[in-house]
Amino acid sequence: QAPLLESGGGWVQPGGSLTLSCAASTIFDFDTRNWYRRAPGKQRELVATIFSNGSTHYADSVKGRFFINRDHVARTVFLQMNSLKPDDTASYYCNSEAHGIEYWGQGTEVTVSS
Repeated sequence: QAPLLESGGGWVQPGGSLTLSCAASTIFDFDTRNWYRRAPGKQRELVATIFSNGSTHYADSVKGRFFINRDHVARTVFLQMNSLKPDDTASYYCNSEAHGIEYWGQGTEVTVSS
C-alpha cells in the first residue's frame, strides 16, 4: 500500500461539490495531515490542515467552502469541497510526516468548469 493515496477528484461544474479522500498506511497514526494543491502556472498552495488534536486550518481562499475531517479508524482524511470555483481547478495532494520522513500522495485532479 502506498503511504498516502488520494481519491475523489474529477470534473464538476461551478458551484458544485466534491469530496477528496486521503487514505494512509499504518505508519501514520493521529498525524497532522495536509491538503495542498497546484494549479497550472501557479505555486503550490496549502489548502487545509487537520492537526493530531483535531483542530483545523484553512487557506483564506477556501475558508467557509472547504472542510477537512478524519476517520481515525480508517486513517483517512477527507476534504469536503463546496461551492467550487474555476480557480479551484488544480492537482490536489495529500501530505504528512511519519518518523521524520515527509510523504506525498500521487495527487488527484479536480477540474471546475462549465
